[in-house]
Amino acid sequence: MRITAKGQVTIPKHVRESLGLGVSAEVEFAEENGRFYLVKRSDASEKQNLQKFRGIASARLSTDDILSLTRAEA
Repeated sequence: MRITAKGQVTIPKHVRESLGLGVSAEVEFAEENGRFYLVKRSDASEKQNLQKFRGIASARLSTDDILSLTRAEA
């Protein structure tokens, strides 16, 4: 495989089929012991990403308060 100037590679058809990847599918690279693996992004990955932000807000605002503040800035 070759990497393009944009850092892109073409995933071979048999790999896409094995992973069940279609057009616009999302993938991630996972690292283990210095090796990288291409994995299909799952809903669990998205939930884990959201969990990182849980509890970060410092002010206790309701959804309505947040929307009011956001709309006031526009």
